[in-house]
Amino acid sequence: MWGKVLGLSFGFLFGRWFGALLGLYLGHRLDRYVRQGTEQSGGTGRFFSASALRDRQAVFFHATFSVMGHIAKSNGRVNEGHIQAANLIMAHMGLKGDQKAEAQAAFREGKEADFALTQTLKDFKRSVFGRRQILQMFLEIQIQAAFSDGILSNEEKELLRTVGKALGFNGQSVDGILKRWEAEYRFHQEQQQRGQGQRQAPTQSALDNAYEILGVSTDTSAPEVKKAYKKLMNQNHPDKLLSKGLPPEMMDLAKRKTQDIQAAYDLVRSRA
Repeated sequence: MWGKVLGLSFGFLFGRWFGALLGLYLGHRLDRYVRQGTEQSGGTGRFFSASALRDRQAVFFHATFSVMGHIAKSNGRVNEGHIQAANLIMAHMGLKGDQKAEAQAAFREGKEADFALTQTLKDFKRSVFGRRQILQMFLEIQIQAAFSDGILSNEEKELLRTVGKALGFNGQSVDGILKRWEAEYRFHQEQQQRGQGQRQAPTQSALDNAYEILGVSTDTSAPEVKKAYKKLMNQNHPDKLLSKGLPPEMMDLAKRKTQDIQAAYDLVRSRA
């Protein structure tokens, strides 16, 4: 975009309308070049090598599963639900062989009493250049794993707030994300029950959870609901997250998030 703006401005300054058109064309070529470089190297353009990209993704994986292990151990012991959740996330990411072994090793490392949580989060935040959307997805993955048994203990909540603060989210923002994820969990449960034929029609509870997922209240106007929906879809679009540095292995998790947002919006719209 900025290539077009600058090209148009300088072109008009030096060549009036003909120069503006030429500048717009050259600016478009520049924008396209930068965009292609960004997509190919995880959102940082061609200023970084493929090896640097792999290093950042390695930091992402290590932080994801080590922090997951640390939160799982916050209650004193890791229950089977947390282990199943970690394995499920690995499966969704398509991790196999060495990658899966490394993720499992990171999970075990996070359970150690001397695990360096603050430094791990600091390194992770630096590796994704502080991109808020990636940081939020990381936080939501931790919430998903912690909430695998349907319950968030006080210890888990406090640790999730600590993780959120280290990533740049204030307490109110973390609580809001926690609240939306709890609604998303309940929404999933109801969808599964309906799919099994236990419920033929959405309940009021499912509708309330759908509103919560979209971050709006039940008395929000249809245009405002649609605006919130579009904002969430834009923030969580897998291709956009990939361009901002999300490892390709995380794409399935991002897709599932947008599917939940879409399902929530479809339910709210059908009952409007």
